[in-house]
Amino acid sequence: MGDFECKLVSEQSREIEPNMEAVLKPILIIVAVLVVLLALAAGLIWVERRLLGLWQDRYGPNRAGPFGLLQVLADMVKILTKEDWIPPFSDKWVFVIAPTIIMFTVLVSFAVVPFAPGIFIADLNIGLLFILGMSSLGVYSVALGGWSSAAKYSLIGAVRAAAQMVSYEIYMGLSVMGVVMLAGSFNLREIVDAQQNLWFVIPQFPGFIVFVIAGLAETRRLPFDLPEAENELVAGFHTEYSGMKFGMFFVGEYLGIVLISALTVILFLGGWHGPVLPPVIWFFLKTFVFIILFILFRATFPRPRYDQLMSFGWKVMLPISLLNLVVLGGIVLAGGF
Repeated sequence: MGDFECKLVSEQSREIEPNMEAVLKPILIIVAVLVVLLALAAGLIWVERRLLGLWQDRYGPNRAGPFGLLQVLADMVKILTKEDWIPPFSDKWVFVIAPTIIMFTVLVSFAVVPFAPGIFIADLNIGLLFILGMSSLGVYSVALGGWSSAAKYSLIGAVRAAAQMVSYEIYMGLSVMGVVMLAGSFNLREIVDAQQNLWFVIPQFPGFIVFVIAGLAETRRLPFDLPEAENELVAGFHTEYSGMKFGMFFVGEYLGIVLISALTVILFLGGWHGPVLPPVIWFFLKTFVFIILFILFRATFPRPRYDQLMSFGWKVMLPISLLNLVVLGGIVLAGGF
């Protein structure tokens, strides 16, 4: 091989190396994020059961492994070995597809979540709108799952869930508009960077409260779990589901808790900003605190009637959201921030 050929090969190899890095880096980040999220969902189930046992003065899971750590694994084995049953009068294709929609929308939403500087899958300029759009698509999973089951309890739960989630998404969208005004961007990374000196929870405390409440309603957690209220609807929209299909709804709910907690940290609590510790540690610490808060809400608040829930949203949450937006808009126009 001559000098010219050797030089040509070396130049081509130098061009391939950065190209390979550009391809492998996002793949590795995607795999790492998926592994971390699924591990978080599994760990969160154990943490919730242990904390509920502590707060309710009972033991909680303590038989399978030390401190009941293997209970989640036992539950996974149980779900995997359950009969994958499809109701005979159901719309079979829709019944099967519905659980995958909620898993897809939640996992895709994490693609635009910045966990630390440089640790994200996609840096979209409309990242916040992307997450709100994906959460809206999650309504179809619940609605289609309940409708396709051909069961009255499932259908009532689906109608409740669709009405609740669509209603509270309005207040969630209004609550984050204040953050967009302060940051001047829909990019989640830029929103975090804008909070280096002042966390947005201080000037946007009403928006913060509205967002947390709307997040609870979005994930259908107590006191907003009316779509699957056991004493009224057996199990609501997923009454007819079993096996892995039920497991996908279950895991999707817990991943939704992680997503809302992470989004709260990004929008109002400075994201990964904090002293001494590495940024990624700060991000996960703040997110974990909000996850614990979600569990505390479940252990603390009673379940209201459905009409009370909807009335609270339209008569209390909506006026507060609009008033907060108008006041903040006036302050921003006056040069207050």
